[in-house]
Amino acid sequence: MSVDYRAIGKRIKQRRKDLEKTQDYLAESLSVSVGYISQIERGITKVSLDTLSEIATHLNCDISELITGAVPSHQDYLNEEFAQIYDRMDTHQKNILLEIAHVILHY
Repeated sequence: MSVDYRAIGKRIKQRRKDLEKTQDYLAESLSVSVGYISQIERGITKVSLDTLSEIATHLNCDISELITGAVPSHQDYLNEEFAQIYDRMDTHQKNILLEIAHVILHY
């Protein structure tokens, strides 16, 4: 499976525009040139995962949204992951988790 840098760039551009942010804003936030941001948005340059993660942070989104275009449902994702972890626990671990949950709720 190849990485579609053009699609990633389009998603970055769209997210940036949705937030009414400029390429200048993003470039300054990342300490890179506006030209570099333009190249990323046009899919001309291959953006690294580290840079993509920083872009996602500055655009207030999940990196997976930029890579796949799918907006994760955070609550559903967390519930699913929690359920998978819970299913692997033995009874003793589940009791400890329950005690921790009570402490957190009353914090």
